[in-house]
Amino acid sequence: MTGMSLLAKSDTRQPRSGALQLATIALLLLVQACSGPPLKPWHTEKLTEEFTAAQAEDVQSFADYQQLEQRLFNQLEEKVYAEVETGPEYQLVRYSAGSAADPQSKTPNWNHSFELTSEAPTGGVLLLHGMSDSPYSLRALAQTLNQRGYWVVGLRLPGHGTAPSGLKYVSPPDMIAAVRLAMAHLDATLGGGPVHIIGYSAGASLALDFALDAIEDTTLPVPVSLVLISPAIRVHSAAGMARFKDGMSGVPGLKGMAWLQVQPEFDPYKYNSFATNAGDVVHQLTRSVDSRVAALDSTKPAMPPILVFKSTVDATVTTEAVVDNLLAVLAPDRNELVLFDINRTAAKSTLLIDDPGPLTQRLMDDATLPFTVTFITNENLQSTAVVARHKDPFTADVTDIEQLDLAWPSGVISLSHVALPFPPDDPLYGRRPPDNDDILFLGEMAMQGERGLVKLPDDWLLRLRYNPFYQVIETRVLEWFDTASNRSGLKE
Repeated sequence: MTGMSLLAKSDTRQPRSGALQLATIALLLLVQACSGPPLKPWHTEKLTEEFTAAQAEDVQSFADYQQLEQRLFNQLEEKVYAEVETGPEYQLVRYSAGSAADPQSKTPNWNHSFELTSEAPTGGVLLLHGMSDSPYSLRALAQTLNQRGYWVVGLRLPGHGTAPSGLKYVSPPDMIAAVRLAMAHLDATLGGGPVHIIGYSAGASLALDFALDAIEDTTLPVPVSLVLISPAIRVHSAAGMARFKDGMSGVPGLKGMAWLQVQPEFDPYKYNSFATNAGDVVHQLTRSVDSRVAALDSTKPAMPPILVFKSTVDATVTTEAVVDNLLAVLAPDRNELVLFDINRTAAKSTLLIDDPGPLTQRLMDDATLPFTVTFITNENLQSTAVVARHKDPFTADVTDIEQLDLAWPSGVISLSHVALPFPPDDPLYGRRPPDNDDILFLGEMAMQGERGLVKLPDDWLLRLRYNPFYQVIETRVLEWFDTASNRSGLKE
């Protein structure tokens, strides 16, 4: 979802008349469309074997969905891979067959939907990745949960895992229909047993959307609990311009308007380019969920209990939205926010543009909050060791301080929107490259030199891609599922 920041910049200017401001934005967008990098086959080819909401009557099972998905990947090879050259100079091109960045040469290819089964399942879990991501982003959690007896489905959302052009055509109904199909499959598989949903970024919006539907529609299975990681609850209001910009892409010579960001595609499991339509889809999803949460009827069944993991600094979504537009308006004593602070020993105030400290202090001091807060922060200002400070609902007192046996890695000053679900040993985004030199590594790289030397964008090298405190997420999710299942009377 990083491409959405290009739209958000338009709101930083001084106030001016509406007409002049609109004209200025339109001019900026026009310049961007005419001066962007050339589009490649993965930007221009439309894959017609993708699932849509209109196919829901024909694609009625998860097996049907996977069969259609295989035809989609076959089409990807025919229409995109076949148009891209191969050889040593293409080792960082995702769609060059056999390159280091080619996900189709990996087993398994984590861009596909996957299912991890269990002989005697403890429960079911549906994993929903974010916009421009793939099922790989929640792979580590999936494997741990499956080892603990959960039947896990990692859903590849429509428009994802293939080519960035898929984001030009996907719609909210397509994604919502896919989620319903996957949940129906898990519910039938578990025979009505407990099913949880984990949503990452825009996947969190889809998880909330399904839960809101399920408490209103008795034909849908109500999730026992939700886990939201870096949730997209509310995005910048300027994202509303995405639909206007995308509409302009149909004008001859303005095809570039269909993209908020066009970058080289070297990541095997995430698009670097970001379609304008994708920004509009996120805008639609978050606005809908935001308004529906605000309108919840206290006489109806309560939302499932929700556990949220969030970095205090996040260039994509804000902590304020998670607190004010979600957790603060839900039923009390059911939900929890786990908030990761910045590294207070490394991030000195003179270097920071916007210190999140005042917000976190407000949350810890607020005795009216109806949810639990767990604050992951430095043990003290002289130590890189981190602790978990727990605060119960409706109190300003820290009720427990837990020693975590974890510490900030050298040189890391904060987490990021994209870092939370990836463990330090992730072979692609982790702290250290794997022993096998043939495996592409896009994780922590401490490099300095002249600009323009390496093929990766500068912001890629700066942004943290893994979570040094991933253990907190894994442990807390397992505890949360156990508690939620017991509370619902669904676990012996």
